[in-house]
Amino acid sequence: MKRLTGLDWPLWASAVCLLALSLAGAVAITHFDDPNVGFVLLLQSAPYAVAAWLVVCGKPDTATGGRALASILIVGLAMRLLLLPGTPISTDIFRYIWDGRVQAAGINPYLYLPSDAALTDLRDSAIYPYINRADYAPTIYPPASQMIFYLVTRISEAPVAMKAAMVALEGVAVWAILQLLAARGLPRSRVLLYAWHPLPLWEFARSGHIDIAAIAFLLLAFLAMERRSPILAGMALGAGVLVKYFPVVTGPALYKRWDWRFPSAFIATAAVLYLPYVGAGTKVFGFLGRYITEEGIDKGSGVFFWQLLGAVFPLSAPAFVFYVAAAVTLMAVLALLIVMRDRKPDADLAGAMLLAVTFTLLFSPHYAWYFAWLVPFLCFYPVVGVLYLTCACSYLYFAHWPPTLSEGLPIYGPCILILIAEFVVRGRRKLETRHADPIAA
Repeated sequence: MKRLTGLDWPLWASAVCLLALSLAGAVAITHFDDPNVGFVLLLQSAPYAVAAWLVVCGKPDTATGGRALASILIVGLAMRLLLLPGTPISTDIFRYIWDGRVQAAGINPYLYLPSDAALTDLRDSAIYPYINRADYAPTIYPPASQMIFYLVTRISEAPVAMKAAMVALEGVAVWAILQLLAARGLPRSRVLLYAWHPLPLWEFARSGHIDIAAIAFLLLAFLAMERRSPILAGMALGAGVLVKYFPVVTGPALYKRWDWRFPSAFIATAAVLYLPYVGAGTKVFGFLGRYITEEGIDKGSGVFFWQLLGAVFPLSAPAFVFYVAAAVTLMAVLALLIVMRDRKPDADLAGAMLLAVTFTLLFSPHYAWYFAWLVPFLCFYPVVGVLYLTCACSYLYFAHWPPTLSEGLPIYGPCILILIAEFVVRGRRKLETRHADPIAA
C-alpha cells in the first residue's frame, strides 16, 4: 500500500475511518440545523487527531514524496465530494443565492429586505422560503462576498453550485498553504492538518459557508508578503476583510514598520470594492449592528471569559463594555508587540496565529464555522490546544443558544489548560537549550 500511495498503514486506517464517517454523516444528516452533525464531527476528530499526530510527530517516512501528497489531497477531496450533494446544515447559503439573484436583476442587495414588495418577482419556491430573517434583516455580507454570490449564481442558482464554488476556494487555500510550507522548508504532508480536518469538511463542502473565501484571501495575503509583495498582500487582505471582517485582526502580522505600501493597498482595495454598492449609503453595512444585538454579543451572551467572571463576581450586562475595552486593549498590545518586534522579512504567521486565537478565545463565537479560520495555521504551528479548540467547537451544534458557561467549559477549559501546558513545556525547552549551548561549547 505504501509503495502505491506513499502513506503508512496507520494513516490509511485514519483515512478509511474519516471517509466512512463522512459517508455515514452524508446519509444520516438530512435536514437543516441537525444537531447530529456535532456528533459526527466529534467522532471524526479522533481519527483526524491520530493522522495529524502521525504527520507531525511520527516517523519521517510516514508520509513523504509526491505520492503521499497526492493521496492526502485525494482523500480530502473524496470526503468533500461525499458531503457536497446533501442538505446544508445552515440556511445561510440561501441568502447567498438570493443576494446573487437580486444583483443579477440590477438591484443593490443592501436596499431591500427579501420580503419587500419591490422584490416580489424574484421569489420562488426553491430559495426564498429558506432565507433566514427574510422579513426583518437586510443582507449582512460585505461587498466582496456579494461579488462572489453574483458570479456563482450567474453559473447556477442551485445550492450545490454555491457549495462547489466554496470547495474550489478551498483549493485556492490549499495551494497557498502548500506554497507557504515549501517557502518555510516544512513537509508538504502537513497540508493534511487542513485537508482532513472535519470542521472545514462540513462547514464548506456541506453548508457552503462563505468564510472560506476570507480564509483563501488571507492565505494569499501571507503568500504575497512571503514573496516580498506588500501591495498584493494589502489587496488580498482588503478583499478578505470585505468577505468577512474577522481577518482584519491579523493585519499587524503582515504590516512592516514604516512601509506605506501594504496599508495603502488595503485601504484602496476596500474603497474600490465598496464603490459598486455606495448607492445604498449607510445601508451598505447591512444587518451587522442589529446582528450583534440579536446574538447578544453586546451584552456578553455566550462569551466564555465574561461568563466565567460572572460566576465569580456579580456582573450586569451593561458592564460588558468594560470587558470589551479590556479585550480590545489586550489585542492592541499584542498587535503593537508583533509590529515592533524584530523579525524576518517574510510573513509573520506565528504572530497572525497568536492574534487570531486570542481574538477567538476572547469573543467566543456562537457558531462552529467561525473557528474554521484557525485551521490553516495548524499546518505551520500544530499547537495541540488550538487543534483541540477547532475540534471541540463542534459541541456548539448541540449546545444551547447562546452557549452557557457549563457548555463552554468542555470547549474552552481544556483548550486553555493545554495551551498553558504547551507554553510551559516550550519555555523549559528553550531554557534547557540555552544552558546546553555553553556546555557544548
